[in-house]
Amino acid sequence: MSAGQGVQLDALDARLIELLAEEPRIGVLECSRRLGVARGTVQARLDKLVERGVISGFGPEISPAAIGFGVTSFVTLEISQRDGHDLVAAHLAAIPEVLEAHTITGSSDLLCRIVARSNTDLQRVIDQIVSYEGIRRASTIIALAEQITYRTLPLIRSAAQR
Repeated sequence: MSAGQGVQLDALDARLIELLAEEPRIGVLECSRRLGVARGTVQARLDKLVERGVISGFGPEISPAAIGFGVTSFVTLEISQRDGHDLVAAHLAAIPEVLEAHTITGSSDLLCRIVARSNTDLQRVIDQIVSYEGIRRASTIIALAEQITYRTLPLIRSAAQR
């Protein structure tokens, strides 16, 4: 599938995804019972959603704060263009506190979401990030409170209505 093309979702797909999001440990048989469709239909839809990349995982959602990483921050990085993004990404991937990194447009090259145990620990993580010589500059914003958690269900509902 080319970029820009999306997978078409219907109401059953949306209801299945919503059910799995609300109750991640629910089985296929119970899904079929609650949705009022055959078990094979649920399994086929689920397989297709996974194959198309709509559903990318079934693992537990982890709260970094619950395991002691109560500080969340966003860091933009300016990198040396001659080294490229891949080497910097490999460096960042080796740092457990880097939760995600995205190539971006604008005055910076990468945007990272990182966590730390405290503000002092945040300095340690940032120092570790900028220790790579391919990173020229970092700018950090500390998140004070999460107003909207990462979510996709409103997007699923909207996509299914089209």
